[in-house]
Parts: sequence; C-alpha cells; structure tokens
Amino acid sequence: MTRAAGGMSPASEARPPIEALFAGLVFAALLLDENGLVREANHAAETMLGRSAARMIGSDIFEFMQLDNDRVRDAMADPTQPLVARDIGLRGSGQPVDVNLTVSPIAGYAGWRVLTLSDAGQARMSGNSDSQALRAPAVLSHEIKNPLAAIKGAAQLVERKLVPADQPLAQLITNEVDRIASLVDRMQHLGRETAQPLAPCNLHEAIRRAVATVRAAQRPADEGVEFAEEFDPSLPSVVANRELLEQVLINLLSNARDACCDQSDAKVTVRTRFTGGIGLSQTRGGTAVKLPIEAAVIDNGPGVAAELRDHIFEPFVTSKKNGQGLGLPLVRKLVRDMDGRISHLRDDRAGRTEFRINLQSD
Repeated sequence: MTRAAGGMSPASEARPPIEALFAGLVFAALLLDENGLVREANHAAETMLGRSAARMIGSDIFEFMQLDNDRVRDAMADPTQPLVARDIGLRGSGQPVDVNLTVSPIAGYAGWRVLTLSDAGQARMSGNSDSQALRAPAVLSHEIKNPLAAIKGAAQLVERKLVPADQPLAQLITNEVDRIASLVDRMQHLGRETAQPLAPCNLHEAIRRAVATVRAAQRPADEGVEFAEEFDPSLPSVVANRELLEQVLINLLSNARDACCDQSDAKVTVRTRFTGGIGLSQTRGGTAVKLPIEAAVIDNGPGVAAELRDHIFEPFVTSKKNGQGLGLPLVRKLVRDMDGRISHLRDDRAGRTEFRINLQSD
C-alpha cells in the first residue's frame, strides 16, 4: 500500500477509530485480555447479554455468560486457538438464546481475543433459501385453483337435481372445495414477493385492535384466557404496514390463546419495549438497519415440542392436531416484508413461550 511521507496514508485521518468500528458492529462483540477479562463490549453485546458494558468490563466472561456446551467452553480456555461454534445455547442476564459464536486471537497480542455472538435464529431466517422453496407451492397452488372452481361449480349444479336427502353430500363437496381454496390462498401469499408500502404506525393501537379481533372470535373453551398488556408508553411509532402488522399480531395472539387455553391460569401477555437496536443483517435495500422496537406475545402454555422448535417457521410444520403449518411461515414472511425480524423463545423453567417481533422506529 502506498503511504505518504512519515508512513501515514493520505486518507488515514479520515478513517474512523477502532473504537467506533467496534461500537458500530450489528452483532455482539467483546474484547478479552490474556486473563479472559472483558476490556471492551459494544452496544449489541449489552443488548444480547442484558448487562451494561460498565458492569462487564473487568469481569470474567463466564461470570455473566453461561454456555450449554461444555466442549465450547473448554475450547475457549485456550487463548491461542480460534473458534467457531454454531447454535450454542447461551444464557446471560436476559432470555436464553441460541447463538453463533466466534473467538479470534489478535496477532501480536498474546492471549488477547475478540469474541463475537450473533443470534442463530436470526441468521437462519435472514437468508433467501426458503423463499425459493415457497415459490413452488405458490405456483402449484395457482394451477390447483382452476380445477377447484370447476369441481365447485359442478357440485352446485348437481345439488339442484338431487333429492333433499342427498343434497348434504353435494354441500359437503362445496364446503371442502372452499376449505382447500382457502389453504391454496395462504400458500400463494407465502410465495408473493411484492413489496408492501411502509409508513409510521402506532404499535399499541395495532395490538389493541388485534386483541379485540381475537377476543371477538373466541370459542367457549377460550373464555378463561386472560389478555394482559405490558406497554412502554414512551415508544415512538414503528415503520410498518398497518394491515400486515395487525394480521401478524392476530395470528400470534390466536396461537398463544390456543396454546394455553387448557391451563387453569391461562394468560397471554403482550409486552412492548425499547431494546436499544437489534441489527438485521439485510433489508430489501441491501443495508443493515436497527430494530429497536420490540413487541412480544407471551403465553404460559406447554410450548412447542422440543424437536419442532428449530423448524416452526418452516411451511407445513405444526404441532396442532388440525393445523396446516402455514400460519407461522406467513407471519415470518409478513414481518420480513416490513423489514423486521421475528424470533421464538421457550423458557422451560418459567413455563412460557415468547414470540418477539422487532421493528424499525419512526
């Protein structure tokens, strides 16, 4: 590299300092010294670990960060070795989360390392691999709708010629065609890639409208479910599509109600808060954004079976007896259409399931 006189490059004065680069990373980053003590921690690390940088600096990393993989922890004991680990359970001062972890020794500084942590669930959902998988069902569903319309029309014609005792059979055909058509419509929504207009939106108003809709549709078995609000009244508007946001919330609230309705103390809580800015790796414009506004739908039901938890946002994966496995994939797509992110957390100790939506602030 060509340097100016004195060994400095002409643009060196315009370069941001290392501290600013460290602070600006969208994933959690911590600087560890040769004794494994934290010397720097960026804002994303504070958010993920639920602890301020001031409280972390000078402390051993494992005083406030527990990993559920002993092999990874043992590997971190060697300060000379780089390390990459994926889908590792982590518990800090906040909620437990699965993370991707890297440890990078710093050349020329014996024992010093940079530790990074990123949300494994976000990383799995940030790619476009599943969008291609959803296009095939969308195309297939389009081809299915034409013969369905013909079957329904034929059933309606036959119904007029049947004796009253046999007419329910034709009505059954019509009803089943309508049910399949509804399923096909949902499959088509999953494959759509048209960008939706976004605008400032009052999050709390959207939540209350969604709760009112879910309550209006309650069955007798759902009447014992309590809906509670834990709102931060100081939150600004979010950047979203109001109709899509309400549809997402209605789906999550309905699922939460169904999940806990058999509990004697069934409760669905909707919590909003400012998180300080969770980074999303890429938006529709190809840039990283901060998503500081969070809405969480929490229920005290038994949760999804452990073997399904890593797959609940995939099409046709469901634990419901009569479920179709399209609700949560559609929710994830709608949240992505608003340049947001959604994650699922299960805390077996507390006995609660949580779906978090993170959105941009206005």
